[in-house]
Amino acid sequence: MPQINLDAIDMRILAEIQEDASLTNVELAARVGLSASPCLARVRTLEEAGVITRRVALLDPVMLGANVSVFIQVTLEKQTETLLEVFEAAMARLPEVMECYLMTGDSDYLLRVVVRDTVALQHFIVDRLSKTRGVANIRSSFALKQVKYKTALPLEDLASPQPRR
Repeated sequence: MPQINLDAIDMRILAEIQEDASLTNVELAARVGLSASPCLARVRTLEEAGVITRRVALLDPVMLGANVSVFIQVTLEKQTETLLEVFEAAMARLPEVMECYLMTGDSDYLLRVVVRDTVALQHFIVDRLSKTRGVANIRSSFALKQVKYKTALPLEDLASPQPRR
């Protein structure tokens, strides 16, 4: 994937909208030291380049009744291209699956699932996940406490040149 060259103003724009995507263009422009028109042009360029993929509102799951967060390791019967595609398509259709990663190591996939309670989790695992074609093994771990949760990328670290070794 090609990287786009970003200058300091682009990085400030990205930092600001990562913290608050609801900023108006005028507010954003003032924060990054541009007038509105060039700021909007830069944002559109970042969107067209795929750097900004979308803007969302982050909701508090507990306030909405999603009290259980579970990490689930899934092992498939075998890793064929067809089974991987089937599994990934199935996970894309399940609203409880917040994140899904193809992994190295002991399991094939790691899921982060959010549900109302353990009854809902049982329903999810027994009625949906275990019935997904190719699933051989399921291991789950409950999150007891969310210690850290970020959505903002570490722009300063990503923008810095890597030291030579």
